[in-house]
Amino acid sequence: MVSPSSALPKVADEATPRRAKWWYVTFHNVTAMVGAGVLSLPYAMAHLGWGPGMVALLASWGITLYTLRLLIELHECVPGVRFDRLRDLGAHALGPRLGPWVVVPQQLIVQLGCDMVYMVTGGKCLQKFAESACPRCAPLHRSYWICIFGSSQFLLSQLPNLDAITAVSFAAAAMSLCYSTISWAACVARGPVPGVSYDAYKAGTGTGTAADSAFRVFSALGQVAFAYAGHGVVLEIQATIPSTPTKPSRAPMWKGTVAAYLVTAACYFPVAVAGYWAFGRDVGDNVLVALQRPPWLVAAANMMVVIHVVGSYQVYAMPMFESIETIMATRFRLPRGLLLRLVARSAYVAFTLFVAVTFPFFGDLLGFFGGFGFTPTSYFLPCVLWLKIKKPPRFSASWCANWVGDDRHFFFFLAFFGFFKLGESPELGLASACSPLACSVRVSLSGLHHRRSAADACVHHRRLTEHRPRRIDVPVLLLKPSHLHVPLHSHGSSKSSPSLVHAALPLHFVASLRVSGCGCSLPKCRGRCSKLYTR
Repeated sequence: MVSPSSALPKVADEATPRRAKWWYVTFHNVTAMVGAGVLSLPYAMAHLGWGPGMVALLASWGITLYTLRLLIELHECVPGVRFDRLRDLGAHALGPRLGPWVVVPQQLIVQLGCDMVYMVTGGKCLQKFAESACPRCAPLHRSYWICIFGSSQFLLSQLPNLDAITAVSFAAAAMSLCYSTISWAACVARGPVPGVSYDAYKAGTGTGTAADSAFRVFSALGQVAFAYAGHGVVLEIQATIPSTPTKPSRAPMWKGTVAAYLVTAACYFPVAVAGYWAFGRDVGDNVLVALQRPPWLVAAANMMVVIHVVGSYQVYAMPMFESIETIMATRFRLPRGLLLRLVARSAYVAFTLFVAVTFPFFGDLLGFFGGFGFTPTSYFLPCVLWLKIKKPPRFSASWCANWVGDDRHFFFFLAFFGFFKLGESPELGLASACSPLACSVRVSLSGLHHRRSAADACVHHRRLTEHRPRRIDVPVLLLKPSHLHVPLHSHGSSKSSPSLVHAALPLHFVASLRVSGCGCSLPKCRGRCSKLYTR
């Protein structure tokens, strides 16, 4: 069986060994998933609370295991062909033109994002290890520790492929289980800090404005999504397993994936619960940083994190190395060899190191990459590929299960979840959202070419008229008052009467909205009446 990739020469594919066993899959999956994300789960719980936080963790664990199963089944969906890369599967499902444009950007965000975050995590934990091991030593800036961690990646990046880093991946998987156990055990032994509070962050309680509360909620959801980020490399991992018509690769791959998810559950849930129980809403974005005693145990746990992210970086970097070398060999006619590997891989490591030193913000990077890259790759894309390739009968069990994973339905889930959390805020909640100060904004889920920002949506007491097909009324919340002139037209007047209204101007929250103030069906109107124009 050969890879269907047209970009990769056949000789390169035949030279790639396929000798992996199911426990190799377990090592690679644990290394890919259990990493920096587990340390931020108590921080995410602090912004979600006990109930919503546990629901988000459990739902993400079950949904991502299901979507991983879909990708495993699609690896050999065509007899005699193995889709060793996610971009090949996307091209087969969505076409050679649309597929790469849909899949490749998401995979790049996942792999680049993980490597950047792991650079920051490695440097941060090295700094914490030095402070715990030698508290009297002169402190060193975090950027230097990130550079020290990055220097090890220049050496390991010269290993040829995933099979060559099996030992590194095994050590990383073992370290993840060890430092996760140390983290939750130390939190339990420490007990709750004095004056611990388990109330999620609320606006008006000295923890920020209502907009800050909203962004913390969505950032926490992004951090939960980051914790299940192994989908971007699952096909590359499955490509290392031998396959025959009688013994396809999906059986050992699924066995190793289930074992990896059991290990993941043993790491994630105790750390999230114990860390939030011990520190409450004051826990930091890295629970190991919050732990101070005993110093030797904290130092050992931080060094285990460093060893783990060394392997995690390589698991996500190997597919990038292969893609870069393939592009350099096919488009620029450069010969494959040691020189190309040295230059291309060193340049990639240097780029991720530069970004990590420039933006050493662990928690913010987790939320950004989790919401922007990992959510589509882990939740939406496998369902879309399954529906396009398998084409299950409408309203069958498979069709319904995968259709729920569509992004339009997930939009409603996020909107409801965000409004539910904001409803706990005394300044901004469901009561204020449904008040006369909120206007109805028509959201078109299909007309993506008509886009408006939430910063341009006006807040006015006027209710819009009749509904149009496939549109819903969503209340827009008053976050920050400003002023906009909005000309409102009526059927009985030919001139506009400008009125001064308050507008919601959240500086960071951006949603794709189609704002329209007309819902009538008069033949002479054609959507012109009561139309809202903002500037």
